[in-house]
Amino acid sequence: MKKIGVLLSFLSLAFTLAAQKPEMSFEKKLHDFGNVNEADGPVSYVFEFVNKGKQPLVIHNVVASCGCTTPEWTRTPIQPGGKGSIKATFDPRNRPGNFNKSITITSNASTPTEILRIVGNVVPRPKGIEDIYPRDMGLIRAKSSHLSFTRIEPGTRKETRLEFINTSDKPVTLAFEKVPSHITIKTDPATVAPGKEGEIVAVFDASKIDDWGFVSYQVNVTINGQKPQDNRISVSATIEEDYSNLSSDELAKAPDIQFSEPNYDFGTVKQGTTVEHVFKITNKGKSDLILHKVRSSCGCTVSQPAKKIVKPGETIDLPVSFNTHGRNGRQNQSVTIYSNDPKKSTSLLRISATVEQ
Repeated sequence: MKKIGVLLSFLSLAFTLAAQKPEMSFEKKLHDFGNVNEADGPVSYVFEFVNKGKQPLVIHNVVASCGCTTPEWTRTPIQPGGKGSIKATFDPRNRPGNFNKSITITSNASTPTEILRIVGNVVPRPKGIEDIYPRDMGLIRAKSSHLSFTRIEPGTRKETRLEFINTSDKPVTLAFEKVPSHITIKTDPATVAPGKEGEIVAVFDASKIDDWGFVSYQVNVTINGQKPQDNRISVSATIEEDYSNLSSDELAKAPDIQFSEPNYDFGTVKQGTTVEHVFKITNKGKSDLILHKVRSSCGCTVSQPAKKIVKPGETIDLPVSFNTHGRNGRQNQSVTIYSNDPKKSTSLLRISATVEQ
């Protein structure tokens, strides 16, 4: 009986202490902004609450679920019966469509965590020239600074286009410098009138280049004979064969590239030394394996296969050397092999080392 009495006393004390704790009571915990115009900028709502407890209420922290929402709150203790507030400001910039954001409050109240929500729908602002053509190049604005050909099969030609608009009060003519010989670039039309749109038209002729994998170039642009401050556009492509239409019989007869290991760690290496490891390449397929290209991730790594054509069942050496000059600490480099294996046309080997001065 004595134990039961002690337990009841503890429970009574616990209930008494809980009843004396601060209590955060909100008028509402959800606010619907309805439609919010992006062009009008940030919108705010103030959630008000009352401390209905018997002790001062202290808000420890308020965290929003997104960087687009900024909370502000009463930072001084709120006495029993006193009022406080949580202000939530939502920035609709670049966030079209419906939104549902939460604000999490932690405090010393009897319910230590409270969650508020703001919802609504952002009505996008009308797009201007700067939005449609974000790249500023002086007399013109372009949709991008990049001409991407994505994937090109060896020996084929491919065209890509980049739209621009003449924002000046005079006709503009574009010319292009440092263009690789296997790429042609022009504009359509050749001269673009004020306020009118044009296109930069580029053609990549893969039959004129002996290369594989990802390639990129920087091309200079002149406008009416003048070079704008930021006058370069990048051109990129990935040269690789398309094996998606091979039959099951063709795949069964294809080469199969295999490696002795996918990576190698040299361990600790003295700075200034050159270390080498020999990977083994085996063709486990039924036709000749052709190593189109071997590319290292940096000039500090050199790799050259013993031969470019590997017969079925044959194994060759792929020596990889790593020059540690100017390197310090943990180093990770890679070697990419482009081959005619339809299932692994791009393979990656990795080397690593810890370079000590």
